[in-house]
Amino acid sequence: MFEQRDGHALTMMMICVAAMGMASRPLLAQQAAPPARFVGSDSCKSCHEQDYNGWKQTRMANVVRDPKEHPEAVLGDFAHPTAAVNFGLDQVAFVYGSRYKQRYFTKRGDDYFPLPAQWDVRKKQWLPYHVEAGTDWWVPFYGPTNFDRPTGPTCDGCHSVNYNVQTKQVTEWNVGCEKCHGPGSEHVAHPTKANIVNPAKLDYVRGNDTCIQCHSQGQPLSAPTKGHAYDWPVGFLPGERLADFWKLEEVKPGVTNFYQYADLTAHKNRMQGNDFVQSVMYHRQIRCFDCHEVHRNQNESNLMDKGNALCLMCHTKQNPAGLKGTVSEHTHHAENSAGSQCTACHMPLIEQTIKDNFVAAHTFRFISPRETEQSGIPNPCTSCHTDK
Repeated sequence: MFEQRDGHALTMMMICVAAMGMASRPLLAQQAAPPARFVGSDSCKSCHEQDYNGWKQTRMANVVRDPKEHPEAVLGDFAHPTAAVNFGLDQVAFVYGSRYKQRYFTKRGDDYFPLPAQWDVRKKQWLPYHVEAGTDWWVPFYGPTNFDRPTGPTCDGCHSVNYNVQTKQVTEWNVGCEKCHGPGSEHVAHPTKANIVNPAKLDYVRGNDTCIQCHSQGQPLSAPTKGHAYDWPVGFLPGERLADFWKLEEVKPGVTNFYQYADLTAHKNRMQGNDFVQSVMYHRQIRCFDCHEVHRNQNESNLMDKGNALCLMCHTKQNPAGLKGTVSEHTHHAENSAGSQCTACHMPLIEQTIKDNFVAAHTFRFISPRETEQSGIPNPCTSCHTDK
């Protein structure tokens, strides 16, 4: 009887093992499946036409453009060049930028290089362009001229989708859909919520990392080498932790340098992420796209709403961080005046993007005149009241 039971148990065990083996085959096949590939933003249009068409009008979709294909993208006055403009439009392979500045890239071999002049969009004037020694961290790893400094390592990883550091090829230029949603081949073939990254569904750190990958100053974790110092997080994909690829510039309290003021507010452009991670809003799990809608171009900076209406969506009287009276009572400025804009005090224009052109801070701290006296950081009061 015991032998019969043992034989029966052995038979059942073999059946279970076989069943487990069969059940594991799809899992093994799934594990062995090739990773998703980048397919380009045009692949998204048929299903996401409204978002695609809205994104297509944004600056992110038009960061770099070929002037031969898009002559309307050229903002610089090539009819009246200055001494810094020692090149013609026929030498320009790409124009870069359209809001504050426009720079010009030429192609030599399989690399692009920045030409030595840039156009100040707001002041409509030519300025020299050259990254000086003692500024960006990567400068010592390249030669002294613009033609020693290809844009691939210094720029192109953030102005394209899937820049390949080996081949120097991209899936597409500009900040396309897959820059934020990851490679989309599986989703295009079989659309489900499970096979594409939606930053809005990520935790707040990974969600913000999607934007901070490019809107920050930092250094890659891998040690740079001569001619290969990448000023963007090589290998990072949406949904991953940016900290596994990229280290934000070190903050140094009480120090004013190329990157920061003494209170740790950023000193230059492309440091929105460096500012934001210091903010109370970041630590309350607010995401960049709670304020910015990258699929729309209706408001400046792709904001969800205009002026104070954006801030007051959350900072209500019921919110402990909301207003306790009217806006003018809070700001001590006339209603609807420039001084009564939330951003006037909490996002002062103090971070330089080009000579005498400044962009908004993103720490959302109020910088008082006392701090100006103590450390020299500009404050929003005397930035407007220049006679004080």
